[in-house]
Amino acid sequence: MIARLVTDLGPWSWWILAAILLAAELVAPGVFLIWIGAAALVIGAISLALWDTGIWNWHVQLLLFALLSAVFAILGRRYYGRDYAKTDEPFLNQREASLIGRTATLQEPITEGRGRIKLDDTWWPVQGEDAPAGARVRISSAHGRTLTVEQVPN
Repeated sequence: MIARLVTDLGPWSWWILAAILLAAELVAPGVFLIWIGAAALVIGAISLALWDTGIWNWHVQLLLFALLSAVFAILGRRYYGRDYAKTDEPFLNQREASLIGRTATLQEPITEGRGRIKLDDTWWPVQGEDAPAGARVRISSAHGRTLTVEQVPN
C-alpha cells in the first residue's frame, strides 16, 4: 500500500514527508527533525529531476536520504549547538557561583566545620575552619547550596 502510494505520488512523496517532519518539529521542538525534513526536501528536489531515470530507484533514494539526514544533523548541531552569546551576567542562574569572593559576617559560629551566614536576605550553610560568630569570612567556593569560606584576617 505504501509502496503504491509513493509510486503514485512520485517525487511529491518526499515533499509530503518533509512537510510532516517540519510540522512535527513545530509541535515538538528539539531542533532535530528539522534536519531530517531538510534532507527530505533535498531528495524531493532531486527526485523532480531524476524520477524517470533508471538510476533513481528507491534504494538510492533511501540511501541518499539517510546520508543527507546524518550530514545535516551533524552540521546543524555543530553550527547551532555553539553558544556564542556573551552576557554581562554570566552567573545569572548560578546564584551560589555569583557569591564567590564576597565577604560576610558569621551569624552562627563554625563548629566542627559547619556554620551559617546571612547574605542579603538568605541564610547560607557554610563550611570551613572553626571560627566564632561575628568573624569576617570570604566565600572561596560553592558546592550545591553549601559555601566554603575562609577567615579574613583583621
